[in-house]
Amino acid sequence: MNLFAGTIQQLEQGLQYSSIKQKVIANNVANVDTPGYKSKGVSFQKMLQSEIQMSSNAIHKTDPRHFDLSVSGQSVSVSKRPYSVRENGNGVDMDKEMADLATNQIYYNSLIERISGKFGSLNSVIKGGPQ
Repeated sequence: MNLFAGTIQQLEQGLQYSSIKQKVIANNVANVDTPGYKSKGVSFQKMLQSEIQMSSNAIHKTDPRHFDLSVSGQSVSVSKRPYSVRENGNGVDMDKEMADLATNQIYYNSLIERISGKFGSLNSVIKGGPQ
């Protein structure tokens, strides 16, 4: 019996993505003064493709006109950004890193709130409903 139809796993993978992104941003900020360092980013597109691949295993096409959701699954990828924003060849743009950090924090908090709600619902069911 699948209580949440894979929702917990999807939320868990979203948290994993957010965690990796947080580490990449922290690494970029730590190297803001390192000459020649190129900032790195996490590809959301590849993470999304991986999620679609996992979801497509459960989706059945009922009409030949439906889109095929199968794609080649790949894990989260970290890639270098080839540009430099400073004369010493450093590619870390602190304004962009801080904006990415804030966005990632909002994303992470929303996932935590959602997964907490799921576990709260499960807890309520186990206890026999609201008391």
